[in-house]
Amino acid sequence: MGHLNNRRVLLAVCGGIAAYKSAELVRRLQDLGAEVRVLMTRGAQEFITPLTLQALSGHAVHHSLLDEEAERGMGHIELARWADLLLIAPTTADALARLVAGRADDLLGAVALATPAPKLLAPAMNQQMWKDPATQGNVTTLENRGIHFVGPAAGEQACGDVGPGRMEEPEFIARAAAALFATGLLAGQQVLITAGPTREPLDPVRYISNHSSGRMGYALAQAAVDAGARVTLVSGPVTLTAPERVTVRPVTTAQEMLDACLEHSKTTDIFISCAAVADYRPIEIASQKIKKHDAELSLSLVRNPDILATVSRSTPRPYCVGFAAETQDLRDHALGKLQSKNLDMIVGNDVSDPRIGFNSDENAALLLWADGERAVERCSKHTLAQIIVEEIARRRTS
Repeated sequence: MGHLNNRRVLLAVCGGIAAYKSAELVRRLQDLGAEVRVLMTRGAQEFITPLTLQALSGHAVHHSLLDEEAERGMGHIELARWADLLLIAPTTADALARLVAGRADDLLGAVALATPAPKLLAPAMNQQMWKDPATQGNVTTLENRGIHFVGPAAGEQACGDVGPGRMEEPEFIARAAAALFATGLLAGQQVLITAGPTREPLDPVRYISNHSSGRMGYALAQAAVDAGARVTLVSGPVTLTAPERVTVRPVTTAQEMLDACLEHSKTTDIFISCAAVADYRPIEIASQKIKKHDAELSLSLVRNPDILATVSRSTPRPYCVGFAAETQDLRDHALGKLQSKNLDMIVGNDVSDPRIGFNSDENAALLLWADGERAVERCSKHTLAQIIVEEIARRRTS
């Protein structure tokens, strides 16, 4: 069975008798490691109470398009950015039609339009409604837009009819959700990723470092594993738990990170340099703690080796992806690094925005390569990681 470890699943419940199964679905998603939040349509609240799903998910249930407690009153945008997956279960015939039309006059419609996350629909309706040409046309349209379906199953229905239209069982839906993150795009590939900060010691107590949490690099490791790759993660000091099936090489300094990368790069197909490596280190490291004496203290620093540029010049050379954390002129600086470091792709992100980047669960990015680019709006780091992995797979085979 797949897993949903560290995944954020937004479960949208529509107004049908199958809504009672949503309570168990929350549990099944949590059993696979997902964090679950629930969105309910007005009709859904006629079949099951928000309090039930709040108690099971551990979060308040969302049902209003305009939320006074949300940032700027736009709860649908916050939910859209939060989700790694939008799961609509049950999906009624009306919901299918509204999604095809792109309606945004309720919370579900607005979130569906605003989220970059993948969407999985679990239809539930009367068998004749399911068979109707209008419904089948709507399903075909949504599938052509890249939306995924699970079910419906066939059997006896609440109305007494027998046929296709029953919502799939919660365990089956949860497995289908997990399967979406096991893409196989990098099946058999060896991927080397750096993550987190480095620390350059001044003395036995102090060091030079930065604000990197390592979350983006760890999200990339998870996305690469889900895509079928064998992943080695060279990680600076962080407080994160590594994804399952990832080989971790803990390091502290930039030199240690370079040594580990060069050791593995010879057998690496793809190198993703996501770590925030200290650009400089002290020329000398004091053997004892530096005491306070004068009002000022001068430090002599020497430049650290450029890990990404070194690997990109190596032979054999892996497919090289870099990150450019900038506070201004993002596109120009990222393009400059793409060219000067001989990279295949670079991911630029603006770390001057406190809502994204360092120590945040969200990010936004500009992906650049030699003859193209792709902008990714603010979303969870897991969603961004999946997009980056998909783009790497696409670029390598184009």
